[in-house]
Amino acid sequence: MARYRGPVEKIERRLDADLGLKGERRLNGKSALEKRPFAPGQHGQRRTKISEYGLQLREKQKAKFMYGVSEKQFRKYFKKASTNEGNTGSNLITLIEQRLDNVVYRMGFATTRANARQFTTHGHVLVDGKKVDIPSYVVKPGQKIEIKEKSKSNPQVVRALELTNQTGIVDWVDVDTAKAFGIFTRVPTREEVVIPVEERLIVELYSK
Repeated sequence: MARYRGPVEKIERRLDADLGLKGERRLNGKSALEKRPFAPGQHGQRRTKISEYGLQLREKQKAKFMYGVSEKQFRKYFKKASTNEGNTGSNLITLIEQRLDNVVYRMGFATTRANARQFTTHGHVLVDGKKVDIPSYVVKPGQKIEIKEKSKSNPQVVRALELTNQTGIVDWVDVDTAKAFGIFTRVPTREEVVIPVEERLIVELYSK
C-alpha cells in the first residue's frame, strides 16, 4: 500500500496518540488531538471495546504512521530485529530510529519526520560531506549529518532550528544549530526513545 497522504491529525485522533505528525501546530498546543481528543467521524465519541488483535494492530499503525514507513518496509525492519540479538521489540524501534529522515528530525533540522523525509529526498542533506537522498539510509554512529550550504537559509530549516533551541534535542546526537550540522554519536537504547508505542504488542501481532 502507498504511503498515506491524507489528513494526519485524523490519524492521531483515531489512534488516540500524539505521533508528532503536525509540527509547529502541535508544539503550540493547537493540534486537533488536544482540541478534540476522540476519534473522528459521527460516532467518534462512542466508547468501543477493542479486541486483543485491535490493540496489537493499533500499536503497529502508530509506529508506521509516526516514522512514515510502508507495511513492506516495516516487515523488513521487524524481520531484521527478530534476527538480531536482544529484545525484538527494542531492536525494532532502535533500527527505525537510525533512518536518515528520522535522524534529520531528531537533530532539529525539520519540525516533522515527513518534512525531514521530503528534505532528504530533494537532496538537501549531506552525510559525511556527500549528498544522500534516500530517507531509509541507515545512519551509523560517528557519521556527520549536515544541511547543504544553500539550504541552510531555507525558512523551514531556520524555523525548525529556532524551535530546537527552545525544546532541546535527544541525547544521542550532538548538534551545532548555528552551523546546521550534527553527529549521530550512538544508537539509542529503547528506554531513551520516548514514543507512544508498545512494541511488545507489535511483536505479538507478527508472531502469530
